[in-house]
Amino acid sequence: MTLTFYKYQGTGNDFVIIDNRESIVSKNNTKLFTRLCDRKFGIGADGLMLLERPQNQEDDFTMIYFNADGNESSMCGNGGRCLVAFAAFLGIIKDKATFTAIDGKHQAEIKDELIHLQMQDVSEIEKHDSHLFLDTGSPHHVTMVEGLLDFDVKNVGKQIRNGAPYFDAGSNVNFVEKKSENSFAVRTYERGVEDETLSCGTGVTAVALSMHATKLTDQEEVKVYTEGGALKVTFTKNQNGYENIFLIGPAKQVFKGEIIC
Repeated sequence: MTLTFYKYQGTGNDFVIIDNRESIVSKNNTKLFTRLCDRKFGIGADGLMLLERPQNQEDDFTMIYFNADGNESSMCGNGGRCLVAFAAFLGIIKDKATFTAIDGKHQAEIKDELIHLQMQDVSEIEKHDSHLFLDTGSPHHVTMVEGLLDFDVKNVGKQIRNGAPYFDAGSNVNFVEKKSENSFAVRTYERGVEDETLSCGTGVTAVALSMHATKLTDQEEVKVYTEGGALKVTFTKNQNGYENIFLIGPAKQVFKGEIIC
């Protein structure tokens, strides 16, 4: 079979995307997804997404996301932004989208070539002596460090990702350094990729909320610098936590291709 695919990236977080509205590939073909994400023997990507037909009337499409290891994953913020850009490319949407992902329904809007993706509300942030933990569609461990540029993200991140209390499901791990009153730099070790990625959308969201929760910023608009570029997170603090959370940044098509499967 010759499979048509598209490659997208959002601040360096890269994805293989397949228009699967006609069910051309099976969601159970995890070996195929692993091969396609392989940077030596496949296309190469941090993850793979299927754009599928909506399951309910109010949606424009459905998002199915797989990590590079072939396993269906929790929510991917940069992936969601890229899929919105892809839906616009296909003509499914114009500048607004409603879709369902593994963590529920999302709204999105394209403004000035930036994708504004609404994330799920966050009601609980665990504060520990050395770190914070929260779920922004995916689980995230957030810790402050000094000398982020030279920090050993891969090895330290791997130890935390596989250690207690994350033995069962694992966690993404974010290392953060403050840059200014409302800007921070982050490097992220992602589970499923099992390495540092250039950017992580749910991680950036987790960092912005964590920095506000620990009073390292009092702003409800936070700029977060990743290795792949800058993203912005806006939100509203309420009595129960955080709502109206938007992950904002670019999403670009890199190329379209065909691969023999």
